[in-house]
Amino acid sequence: MDVAPPDALELEPPELEPLELELPSLDATEALARRVGQLLHPGDSVLLSGPLGAGKTAFARALLRDMAGDPALEVPSPSFTLVQSYETPRGVVHHYDLWRVEPGPDLRELGLDDAFRDITLIEWPDRLGFHAPAGALAITFTPSPDGSRRALLSGWPDRLPQLMDPA
Repeated sequence: MDVAPPDALELEPPELEPLELELPSLDATEALARRVGQLLHPGDSVLLSGPLGAGKTAFARALLRDMAGDPALEVPSPSFTLVQSYETPRGVVHHYDLWRVEPGPDLRELGLDDAFRDITLIEWPDRLGFHAPAGALAITFTPSPDGSRRALLSGWPDRLPQLMDPA
């Protein structure tokens, strides 16, 4: 039986288990957004999933305000415009809301190919289908009746541990 020497084995980095965080308040959601924002650089995408009212836009708003260094920055939901773009000290951030978009080849008309060179936040990423960017951070929000929410984070094997709740 031939066994390859240890230096000949190609080892893939271990897959990280998704990170589950309890977010008891809007403040906790905003704190997570700031932690994510501190780790973003051009070419990164954050995919925000969850039902209506789960906190996707609140998360995006907090992240954008922090990255822009402007706590009063007007951050409307891009539900009707489909995308809003923001200049920040670390590059352009494109905030997409694909709620009203049908999956399919027409998604390229939204400028996604170019946007993926910058930083992208995408609400309703299930609409992307095969256009979803590889290597994205995926966050799924699940709301609770008491106003708290749970966030399930996956992707970013090199950065995910840095997003653990610092408390």
